[in-house]
Amino acid sequence: MSQFTVWSFPTRILFGAGVVGQTGGEARRLGATRALVVTDKGVVRSGLLEPVAASLRGAGLEVAVFDDVLGNPVEKNVHDGVAAFRDARADLVVALGGGSPLDVGKLVRLGVHHDRPLVDYDDATGGDRFITSDVPPMLAIPTTAGTGSEVGRSGVVTLDVNHRKTVIFSPRLLANAALLDPEMTRSMPAFLTAATGFDALTHCLEAYVAKGDHPMADGIALEGIRLAAAHLERAVSHGDDLEARGGMMKAAMMGAVAFQKGLGACHSLAHPLSSECGLHHGLANALCLPAVVAFNVAAAAPRLARVAALLGAPEDAAACAEAVRALRARVGLAAGLEKAGVPAGKLDALADLAAQDACHTCNPRPCSRDDLRRLYEASFAG
Repeated sequence: MSQFTVWSFPTRILFGAGVVGQTGGEARRLGATRALVVTDKGVVRSGLLEPVAASLRGAGLEVAVFDDVLGNPVEKNVHDGVAAFRDARADLVVALGGGSPLDVGKLVRLGVHHDRPLVDYDDATGGDRFITSDVPPMLAIPTTAGTGSEVGRSGVVTLDVNHRKTVIFSPRLLANAALLDPEMTRSMPAFLTAATGFDALTHCLEAYVAKGDHPMADGIALEGIRLAAAHLERAVSHGDDLEARGGMMKAAMMGAVAFQKGLGACHSLAHPLSSECGLHHGLANALCLPAVVAFNVAAAAPRLARVAALLGAPEDAAACAEAVRALRARVGLAAGLEKAGVPAGKLDALADLAAQDACHTCNPRPCSRDDLRRLYEASFAG
């Protein structure tokens, strides 16, 4: 039996190498008898579904699998997942994978007993008021270390009605338990490790400098930044290092807890890059974060100075953007939207979408649509 730790903050969190073997016991703890595993085809091909399904079956549960989740989820993924849940007569969602299957898993459980169009639940329009506690239970098992969605209160999906990445948020979407097993991330390729790791770092950094007073989120965000700075390079270069893998899983988890305070302009820039250009969300954040950090120095200098120091630079806000660029280079990510294949001709349309994204409303320095356009320009060459 694996050695693992149990935390509650407020999600029940089981952490440790081999802890995925506890999936069946956690399902039984919730009184479940039939599980729908929501995942993607990459997770299935990698063999990561097998220990989860074996643990569930070993505990006496029937197991069905829905693996049609896209890398940037669309509304159809949610509706198809709800249909699969009903067809299986399931009473438990087990979301397995990176941020996309975890987000879709939350929205599948929402859709089981909530009949409104998904756009009605948009957090930007107060859609959480329509979300009740009538959702089936869910276990979350991450296979990446980036979004922290396993402990998050939201799902992100591109909706049919507006073709925009939309956040659906409610504490009622929190998983009943999250199982964080570093062994489930050890086969993650270097690029994906770097990109998802930068997503975790961006969550922590943007939450820390976001507007508002939330000392608990600030403290968690700072520790998440420290963990990412300490472990990301090692996780990229030595994928079998379970200490580094575990450190990044902690950083991702902490970023998702911290950003209940808010995010910022970087996420508003990143969301359209995924929905319109197909960029991995973590890569989109990595490409835009230095420009956003430089933009925010005028409004958040003391905090950015502290972040710079955690990243190994002088404790000077002016050094923070370059520290982010240097880390991005050390983990092998592209420098600039141009190298990532984003056409210059799309920047105006991207800026229009970024301005509609609610994340930038928490940015420490107010930013207009034209500011967001200039941040894309600043990110274009790197």
